[in-house]
Amino acid sequence: MSLKFLGLRTAIYAAPDLQQTKAWYTEALGLAPYFDEPFYVGFNVGGYELGLDPSLQPAGGTPVTYWGVADLQATWQYLIQLGALPRDEPQNVGGPVWVATVEDPFGNVLGLIENPEFRLP
Repeated sequence: MSLKFLGLRTAIYAAPDLQQTKAWYTEALGLAPYFDEPFYVGFNVGGYELGLDPSLQPAGGTPVTYWGVADLQATWQYLIQLGALPRDEPQNVGGPVWVATVEDPFGNVLGLIENPEFRLP
């Protein structure tokens, strides 16, 4: 039997206060959720899903999901203005690629990556 991974689809973040977390991400992403229930909220972000789960608690040491952005510096500053805490300031990791991380107001680590080489097929 041959398995084929199709790529990443969903990142799920802890949302101890689902309404507050949903409001923050609605503003941060600039879009409304496509799925909105008391047990889960889902956003379609460029064809990938960001899920908010009120049954989860933020856990340090979990893998960090990096979301592609067109302008890392501007996005990083915008999220900090919305109340995110800086973790790893924007840094160049080679050529035109930049990365940074912030901690959202609910304890989740949000990774950002600006990489013009990443394009959806």
